[in-house]
Amino acid sequence: MSEQLDTDKYDHTFKAIHDDEVEWESDDVRGLLSLPEGVQVKVLNYDPVMKRLDMKQRFPKGYVEPRHTHESWHSILVLKGRMCVAGKDLRPGDYVFGWDIPHGPYEYPDGCEVFIVYMGDASHKWDEAEFLAHENTWKPETEEGEQGTQEHIEQRQKAKA
Repeated sequence: MSEQLDTDKYDHTFKAIHDDEVEWESDDVRGLLSLPEGVQVKVLNYDPVMKRLDMKQRFPKGYVEPRHTHESWHSILVLKGRMCVAGKDLRPGDYVFGWDIPHGPYEYPDGCEVFIVYMGDASHKWDEAEFLAHENTWKPETEEGEQGTQEHIEQRQKAKA
């Protein structure tokens, strides 16, 4: 006898959302990602039964996302700015896939906005000492990026002391 899924548990609501209908909020408030301070999110859809989370994430200029794992996979599409990871300088239209093996760090020297889909627990597990010891490898292309990168380096140095 084949087992049938109880489809009543899943959110099958049709959605068509304008970007300005959903406000940016600090991930510190939601605690979805468990990343260092500064990331903003727009949650577009969340299904707790499927453990699927669709959202936009915005990283400030100079931000570093630590090397991490999570009990999920994610598909990321760069929308704006730069995401630098795995020796690649990614721009709008570029794609990243990650699973529950360590990946990163990701650097955002000039800031970045992405669309991301998580399947599973999106909370990031990372080592603070490793993160604080991180030395940036990607150079900003803008004056604002240079300033943001320097601020993030100083924050890590201060936290290390």
